[in-house]
Amino acid sequence: MQYLHLSICKVPLGTLVTEDGVVVADLSQPGDEYVAAFGGLGGKGNRFFLSNENRAPVTATMGEHGQERILQLELKTMAHAGMVGFPNAGKSSLLRTISNAKPAVAPYPFTTLNPHVGIVQYQDYEQLAVADIPGIIRGAHLNRGLGFAFLRHIERCRFLMFVLDLSVSEPWIQLQDLKYELEQYEEGLSRRPCFIVGNKIDLPQSRVNLPLLRERVEEKVIAICALTGHNVEELVLYLRELYDSHADADISKVQKPLKW
Repeated sequence: MQYLHLSICKVPLGTLVTEDGVVVADLSQPGDEYVAAFGGLGGKGNRFFLSNENRAPVTATMGEHGQERILQLELKTMAHAGMVGFPNAGKSSLLRTISNAKPAVAPYPFTTLNPHVGIVQYQDYEQLAVADIPGIIRGAHLNRGLGFAFLRHIERCRFLMFVLDLSVSEPWIQLQDLKYELEQYEEGLSRRPCFIVGNKIDLPQSRVNLPLLRERVEEKVIAICALTGHNVEELVLYLRELYDSHADADISKVQKPLKW
């Protein structure tokens, strides 16, 4: 008689389990489990047929077949902060500056094809994860470019960093377009706690656009140069401020591990 063994597949935190396009489990907390398939009922061994008349039965029955399912596993990036911006806004350069991550940097669009997560270290040994979300383009919510492949990773971020290129004409239009794409993809996504990172402040046109940008937006604006590291310290400190302000709320929402 054959015995069935329990098979366990370990997956990264943030894994979605879907079947035919429907989410059946969201493994977003440490210890979450999902029973993907049940084994069939066991058969009856020869001991079951033991009786006074038959002291040495040789009869047995086979067990039932277990479940067979086709499931898709999708990993969504887990990070405290997500950097959102158009291609070549300087997100990868910024992540290299503030963390230990080393994403590729090049002077052409879509240098980053996959999200990168860097860890920002603080003197009190606190760590904060920041995700470099590949550049979003207009129409991303319609799956243009790599649309959904990029936008889905933002869903897990607690707060957002809108990285704008200050050297372009009317940089506040970038912010409007980015928020529109996020909101069209998922209602409420653009209204998460956020602030604006104005990059390339070392360029003359950026210094002209900075006060104009601050006049037109409500969010906090931190002007930096990711290439030289200018004013990056203010950004890192404000990241920690946002993190601390939401840490208590997150602790209150922590649940026991789920068994789907």
